[in-house]
Amino acid sequence: MRYAVLVAGPAGSGKSTFCTALLTHLATMKRTAHLFNLDPAIGPSEYHVQPTIDIRELISLEDVMEEMQLGPNGGLVYCFEYLLQNLDWLDDEIGDYDNDYIIIDCPGQIELYTHHPLLPKLISHLSIQSIRICAVYLLESQFMEDRSKFFAGVMSAMSAMVNLEVPHLNLISKMDLVSKKGGKNTGMRKALIDRYMEADPLLLVDEPHSRTNPKFHGLSQAIVQLIEDHNMVQFLPLDVTDEDSLQGILEHIDYMLQYGEDEEPKEVRLLSPNDLSSPDHFAA
Repeated sequence: MRYAVLVAGPAGSGKSTFCTALLTHLATMKRTAHLFNLDPAIGPSEYHVQPTIDIRELISLEDVMEEMQLGPNGGLVYCFEYLLQNLDWLDDEIGDYDNDYIIIDCPGQIELYTHHPLLPKLISHLSIQSIRICAVYLLESQFMEDRSKFFAGVMSAMSAMVNLEVPHLNLISKMDLVSKKGGKNTGMRKALIDRYMEADPLLLVDEPHSRTNPKFHGLSQAIVQLIEDHNMVQFLPLDVTDEDSLQGILEHIDYMLQYGEDEEPKEVRLLSPNDLSSPDHFAA
């Protein structure tokens, strides 16, 4: 069985940093993982760990923009459409990584996750190739400094969950920066941070209305009702400098992917009374 983790989220949310940290953490556990760069705009020099699979070997955004006279967003969509037309290339690149993790680092254009059909088609193809896949969606901790911005992020996470239709984990990244800033600078107590992790929709209506045009109060209430009705989005804190944080997230990913559950159980020979009385047993 093969496993893939689709790392998604807005630009600047720390996707590549998380991919590198997860690869390093897996290596310390003697588990094999491979980095798949799915962003045609990122060059190899921008990675701390060189990708095993790189979409830029098939097509790059720079070449598309130059040859097709497209902008960044249109060029990115073209790159993904080209990939979907050349899935045999991807199959050859993935090979037969049995029991390995494939960490897929995605671009930061959230429309790819929220409403475009491109990534769902890619996920469908990987599933046909007997690859179990889940998604990890990152929002950076800076979003917690503006509640309206945070809930825009919550809505994008919810949209990605609906669009991708795979087991899904949401993370608040760069939590090490929150702890370094301290209480007075951020005004955040642990109880408040816990409410953000739960994506408590009442945070949106608790915010002083003086910061919001009154005509949007009804919209805020409707968003709160939507989040409460679906109750889909919760977050885990991510601190890439903390091994315990990475291990906790890896355990969630393993659970979502049912990692190792297809392995054959090892035979264990039960000791008999004769074994226990044998001198060889105690010599061992």
